[in-house]
Amino acid sequence: MAKFQKVKVAVVGCGMISEIYLTNMTQNFEILEVVGCCDIIKERMERRATQFNIKQMTIEEILNDKSIELVLNITDPVNHNLVSTQVLNAGKHLYSEKPIDLSIEAARGLAQLADKQGLLFGNAPDTFMGEAIQTARFYIDAGLIGEVTSVYATLNRDAGILAERFPFTAFPGGGIGLDVGVYYTTALLSILGPVKHVAGFVQTRNPERTHFLPNRDNFGEKFTLQAENLVVGSFEFVNGIYGSMTFNSCCIQNELPQIVMYGTEGILYMPDPNRFGGEVKVILKGHTEPVTLQPTHGFAENSRGIGPAELAWALRRGRKPRTSKEMAFHGLELLLGLYDSCETKKFYEMTSTFERPEPIPRGYLGKNYMGSTPEAGIAI
Repeated sequence: MAKFQKVKVAVVGCGMISEIYLTNMTQNFEILEVVGCCDIIKERMERRATQFNIKQMTIEEILNDKSIELVLNITDPVNHNLVSTQVLNAGKHLYSEKPIDLSIEAARGLAQLADKQGLLFGNAPDTFMGEAIQTARFYIDAGLIGEVTSVYATLNRDAGILAERFPFTAFPGGGIGLDVGVYYTTALLSILGPVKHVAGFVQTRNPERTHFLPNRDNFGEKFTLQAENLVVGSFEFVNGIYGSMTFNSCCIQNELPQIVMYGTEGILYMPDPNRFGGEVKVILKGHTEPVTLQPTHGFAENSRGIGPAELAWALRRGRKPRTSKEMAFHGLELLLGLYDSCETKKFYEMTSTFERPEPIPRGYLGKNYMGSTPEAGIAI
């Protein structure tokens, strides 16, 4: 590949998910040069800075450092707006963890601010650029199952166990819809395009809970589950395809995630969209048993960080990133539209749209991409 100037990036938020981001961004994506990290909890910042040999920085130092072009915001959902606004106002490109924000109005404000500043604004999840979803898209676009007519997405979890292990899941932004359902909606949107309207039901069942792990300091204490744990919805894509979803964390913890696409010539089964890899299966007309399709793309391993790297390539190439703020906003509006529909008992009409992102070019499997570096696919 031609010579390029690396994009200097700083990370705000050094919680659990930061480790895989930093591992990949410092080892697997040479377009990025990670220079520093920041966290309100000093011990977490010190741990990551030492682990990855990067600088401990305050948010003010990151915002004032003119050499830093891109900031990765992986704070808790309730802090996304504060940090994202600061980053954009400082004139820096932004990649944020999901959700883009906790309200449609706030998310729209961030998108408008990025446009006003002339900045790139990408948003997680980036799993749709992984092996499984790109493979599914390739076969669907090629017409393997004919014309897609409907889709179904489902996931089960246990909100009680999750609230003990990951406390943020009990608070706004950490529910089964905004925290996990977004992987499913992003996968569907990236393949099938925008949605026209939605209808849904949303609950927070049995919100009053008691901490039950005896080895924790909060054992026996009461708390209130503030996030949704049951989301059921239906929606119609602009292209006429019907979809339905069930996200249920009032269930058991051994997850059985699935996305099924029904077509005129067959049925395609996609694996967990919260992962990058997994088997894509199909049943074609005249057959009764599913077969596993050969993967057409790479990035089967945990590749979190491919989103910021792809955005950095978009910056250097002068194009739009695949993890566009428009698709992220549309996905958020879809989920929050379900909540609105539940309250009003009416269809929610979508106000936004987006352009379906370009697929990752074929060819990168394993460690080679047409004789070039593994990054070549996301650089194009």
